[in-house]
Amino acid sequence: MAKRAKTICGKTVLLGVSGGIAAYKAVDLASKLTAAGFAVHTVMTQNACEMVGAKSFEAVTGNAVYSSLWSAPEEFKIGHISLAEAADVVVVAPATANIIAKAAGGICDDLLSTTLCACWQKPVLFAPAMNARMWANPIVRKNAAILKKELKVQFIGPAEGRLACGETGVGRMAEPADILKAIQEILG
Repeated sequence: MAKRAKTICGKTVLLGVSGGIAAYKAVDLASKLTAAGFAVHTVMTQNACEMVGAKSFEAVTGNAVYSSLWSAPEEFKIGHISLAEAADVVVVAPATANIIAKAAGGICDDLLSTTLCACWQKPVLFAPAMNARMWANPIVRKNAAILKKELKVQFIGPAEGRLACGETGVGRMAEPADILKAIQEILG
């Protein structure tokens, strides 16, 4: 595994990327985090891998990307528990309705959802991104409220603007610079 020898701030961000179109913005976020001195480890869902390539994250972070619970034996030490333990903060960007529901329901059926289940004692920040009608869905809002109340998950966004479907509404992922600022505030 390629790894940066030293970081400026000495903090590690676990970046979870779920399968929304805003996954391309997560590459910019990973780059900004790395430039700010964070060690960044990325976990991608299979749907995220359909939207953007893992190599993009590896290039900007200098670290391998993880997307499967079924890693090779030499990578076992980087399992979901090790990823959770190493993180100073966990950021899910974009956070789709699917990953919000999985996290709220304790569903562990892929590497990201399983890792999130193990991270409940860490600071966690979700940056939702979805169609405005999906974000307005009472079940999605209930799942977000469960995460906020029960697990103290913080949320940034979603923002209002033009969405991937061409509509305008609340559902855009927060800008990477704003997410970086929120992470810095969380870590003090």
